[in-house]
Amino acid sequence: MRRQKQFIVMSTLLLLFSLNVSAYEVNVEFSADAIQAAPGRPPVYSKMYVSKSAIRTEMNQQGRRIVDIAYPKEGKRVLLYPDQKTYMEQTGLTVSSSWSGKSAKTPCEGIENASCQKLGKEIVQKVNVEKWQVERKINGKTYRSLHWIDTNRRLAIKEMLPDGSVSELMMLGKDDLNGRNVEQWESRYTHSSGQNKISKQWYDLQLKIVIREEMPGGYIRELNNIKVNKQNKSLFELPKDYRKITEKDYNMNSFNK
Repeated sequence: MRRQKQFIVMSTLLLLFSLNVSAYEVNVEFSADAIQAAPGRPPVYSKMYVSKSAIRTEMNQQGRRIVDIAYPKEGKRVLLYPDQKTYMEQTGLTVSSSWSGKSAKTPCEGIENASCQKLGKEIVQKVNVEKWQVERKINGKTYRSLHWIDTNRRLAIKEMLPDGSVSELMMLGKDDLNGRNVEQWESRYTHSSGQNKISKQWYDLQLKIVIREEMPGGYIRELNNIKVNKQNKSLFELPKDYRKITEKDYNMNSFNK
């Protein structure tokens, strides 16, 4: 069971990274090597293929090849186990809560039980932004937050969250990262208690996504070996000879051995 939980946690982290990549309308399809590193742990490597409608992530877990295909607009993901020719399907998923995409008309898109109100336009950190109020109902309670969205990059330059914490982005300047033209940003999260957490992000000007993130504690996520080209549709299709399994079947298979 411990191995199963490790796999679910790792694949979920990769899915969140993938969904963050796809939370906007993809105009440039690409493939890349994804790396997640944490102090005291071996790095997690995977291969990503990003199309206009899906993201395929290939990885190895306990010596086995796993394929994770996410369909953000459908709120669905499929986990493939090639050595057994089986798959599991999950539905009802939502995209990242941060709004970063030209396809989204409001910050509420992809978030369940949420409503948005545009409050106007402002300038924050010398950036033209739209100010939005978001209301979300969870377990009968209504939570309100404010978001200042960059009208060009669709990044949240500032956010005031329901618990009183504040998140802010500040551009440090342009940079070159592995031959890619990027902007370097500093992200500052201030908890309501006053405690700060600072991270850095590298925003790719062609892909219009963050391709590297350095977080507190030495955690790093990065896309490198990026190749911009149209992806083969077959990468995002379910193989016809695969058998569908449930979570119960998964708990009984060899991953628990």
